[in-house]
Amino acid sequence: MGESIEKIAMLKLKHLHHIAIIATDYQRSKRFYCDTLGFTLQGEVFRAERDSWKGDLALNGQYVIELFNFPGAPARISRPEACGLRHLAFAVDDVAEAIAALAKDGVSCEPIRIDPTTGRRFTFFTDPDDLPLELYEA
Repeated sequence: MGESIEKIAMLKLKHLHHIAIIATDYQRSKRFYCDTLGFTLQGEVFRAERDSWKGDLALNGQYVIELFNFPGAPARISRPEACGLRHLAFAVDDVAEAIAALAKDGVSCEPIRIDPTTGRRFTFFTDPDDLPLELYEA
């Protein structure tokens, strides 16, 4: 195990740059991430050769999500506990307050749970393509 830690350190990773999400309906997902979750659209481009939109979304001024659509993209299995990306988690000050805000936009969340390790509250909900998202009280 010590050897792999040493190899990782040699990469000199600085931070997470972005998360790429492929949506079935670009406009619907853009509204969800911007209007419901509060991301801002930093820029977008339609790539005619791919019949595809690409939007760059920021959270509190930090570029976080690259939102795409690709016609005919296959669905990805996300539940139950399929291999691959499990979920995206967003930090909030108050999970119950965030749940109430999402409910106003018609987004339902699972019941609040308590992280047994940290004692912090969290919940899950999904985006328009059923991508699992988490709110974690930080």
